[in-house]
Amino acid sequence: MPELPEVETLVRQLRVRLTGRTILTATLSHDNLLDGVSATDLTHELTGRTITDVSRRAKHALLHTDTNTLDVQPGMTGSLIVYDAPLTADEAKYAVLRCPLDDGAELVYRDVRRIGTIRWLDAAGWEAYAARLGPEPLDPAFTAADFATRLGASRAAIKKVLMDQKYVVGVGNIYATEALFFAGIDPSKPAHKVPRAQLEALHGHVARILAQAIAAEGTSFRDYVTSTGAPGNFQMQLFVYGREGEPCRVCGTTLAGTQEIDARMTVFCWRCQK
Repeated sequence: MPELPEVETLVRQLRVRLTGRTILTATLSHDNLLDGVSATDLTHELTGRTITDVSRRAKHALLHTDTNTLDVQPGMTGSLIVYDAPLTADEAKYAVLRCPLDDGAELVYRDVRRIGTIRWLDAAGWEAYAARLGPEPLDPAFTAADFATRLGASRAAIKKVLMDQKYVVGVGNIYATEALFFAGIDPSKPAHKVPRAQLEALHGHVARILAQAIAAEGTSFRDYVTSTGAPGNFQMQLFVYGREGEPCRVCGTTLAGTQEIDARMTVFCWRCQK
């Protein structure tokens, strides 16, 4: 986490709040999150920049300015939050990047475990990076047929392929686990052995679940909060993720879990996913 719905939630909220705002100054508490830019250069370049737009690509939140783009990839525990009041000691503890704004608020990148990534890219730099990413799962131009062709070419486990950003972006452990359950697919099955009809059905479940999660402002486990500091709500709609040992909500079978597919916990139903 955060996956596509969480980053999309942050971006939609930040776009309204930040577009047109000027960053007065910038401070960085740790530089181990930086990729391709030094702490000195980043804080210097951000100072005085006006935010012109906020967008998302894959799991990246992109803050476009009148010069370059601040690319924030939150990782597992990162979040972008706008504070209207001075930060408390607890809020400041995990504040990695702090940017006071011209309206008196403060934009903060908070990361408890500091495993996210921050980049400062010009147009060419972002285009070169984005060229390595796969299609957006909610893009109408990325059809079920395209999805099935791309994923069905791999011999890796279907769950690993679904989470591989070169095949399709934005889908992590939570939403891959849920989509495979609804599609009735064994998450360990090699992608090229999954019938094409099931792969095309999986495309629909991925899109539906991601859209529902966006509407619920994401899934909150542990550290994820929205840009206002509030938790998401999709965790209340999960059928399998995080429910190992509990009964399946469809057939009542005890849900199983394994870490053998991709070293992350995969929860599934033996009966529903055959």
